[in-house]
Amino acid sequence: MRCSGRAVRTLVQDVAAPPGQVRDFYVDLSNLPQTHPLVVSVKCTARREVAAGHQADYRVRDRIPLGPLTLPVVYAARITVATTGAVTAEARQFPGVRLNSRVTFDPIEDGTRVAEQLTIRAPAPLLGFTVGQAVKAHIAMLAAVARKFETR
Repeated sequence: MRCSGRAVRTLVQDVAAPPGQVRDFYVDLSNLPQTHPLVVSVKCTARREVAAGHQADYRVRDRIPLGPLTLPVVYAARITVATTGAVTAEARQFPGVRLNSRVTFDPIEDGTRVAEQLTIRAPAPLLGFTVGQAVKAHIAMLAAVARKFETR
């Protein structure tokens, strides 16, 4: 019997803005409460320069819907922002839930194609629920990012 599982999902969203603007908005995790439906608050706990970019650690507070209840969850996240190219992040939650992402920002005719590859690890009994919640939340988050750049 396996104790944990893994799932990989790729989400894509086109955004009507140049890649640099979209990337700058995306990597500023203080924007998460506006865009991510589960995130309540984000606090930067450390930031350091690394070769060709920077890395930042955060404390994130979520609200996870579970039937009629909402469970408060606090977890650590780290984002690595290279000067150019993909942005990577890792979120670590109790009990043994890990969400790693790799996000690219490619120019397209009308703006930017954001592609987010999620790798989710969780205890086997939680994997289906965790993947479902993460994918649903990240689809909503990417759509909210796109709305931030819509012409008004």
